[in-house]
Amino acid sequence: MNEQVVQEGAVCAISRKSQSSEAEQQFKSLFAKETAADGSFIRQPVRFATPFGHGEGKLPVERGRYRLIVSKACPWAHRQLIALRLLGLDDVISVGVVDPVRPKKPYSDWAFTLDQDGKDPVLGVQYLSDLYLATDPTYNARFTVPAIIDLKTGKVVNNDYFNLSYYWETEFKPFHREGAPDLFPADLRPEIKALNEVIFTDINNGVYRAGFAASQTAYEEAYDTVFRRLDVLEQRLENSTCLFGDRLTDSDIRLWVTLARFDIAYYNAFRVNRNRLTDFPNLWRYARRLYQSPGFGETTDFDAIKRHYHLCCVPSNEYKIVPKGPDLAGWNL
Repeated sequence: MNEQVVQEGAVCAISRKSQSSEAEQQFKSLFAKETAADGSFIRQPVRFATPFGHGEGKLPVERGRYRLIVSKACPWAHRQLIALRLLGLDDVISVGVVDPVRPKKPYSDWAFTLDQDGKDPVLGVQYLSDLYLATDPTYNARFTVPAIIDLKTGKVVNNDYFNLSYYWETEFKPFHREGAPDLFPADLRPEIKALNEVIFTDINNGVYRAGFAASQTAYEEAYDTVFRRLDVLEQRLENSTCLFGDRLTDSDIRLWVTLARFDIAYYNAFRVNRNRLTDFPNLWRYARRLYQSPGFGETTDFDAIKRHYHLCCVPSNEYKIVPKGPDLAGWNL
């Protein structure tokens, strides 16, 4: 073999190894603060949690006052898009979308490379970190979506991914479209909140606890939790169209965003591979029906989801290969 070719091949191999090593170091650094001594993943706390409402100490409820920053890959952000669409708040809260593939930076960030000149057209910034650091120069955690920006100040005022949809459903009710569904009905609120806690712990965050576990024991505990809960929900949906009978609620949105990502990302990238979503007859029927309902399928970007998880969340993906499958035709039947 030509010596020059051998040398060039060696250089390429070293380069790839260096890039892979750098990616793994960034990955380890990213989650170092969120890993317990036993290897369990512990999600970082919310930094900006001022509630929306009326009165002192609350964020004023106003049309056109705020901009929601999302990634279409992120389930926490996707929940907000579904809620806004269902409630008709699209023209009340503006939306900025970041690239699903993280920028090459030594820390976790999101970039506005989908926009012209690589800047958010309203806020004029390149990175989500620009907004966080303008709000708090000492901020030293992950820069997360969803994030609510006050357009009067250009600062982050809320990134409370767990509670944000409750505000759309209650405090922003005067702006709901005519005929909007009541996603958080008063008579079911205690039950919805209780179920949402379970869905978050066992399913929404459960897949992350499996995917980002740093020990075999922590991984298997999270894995078992995810599938125990999916088995329970499979039975719950045997004779109903939604989690609360035939009433679409906030709980359905929260469960659905994880189900939508299950086979395309979590099953393989996060190693929650006992079953695929398509192996659960009732959950698959439920997920497909919602996908074909207003607000769900139209806000879902499977390509963004696949690219984010396989290019950004799997440090061993040295060659940056995005899986070709799974076949998504079944969602459209």
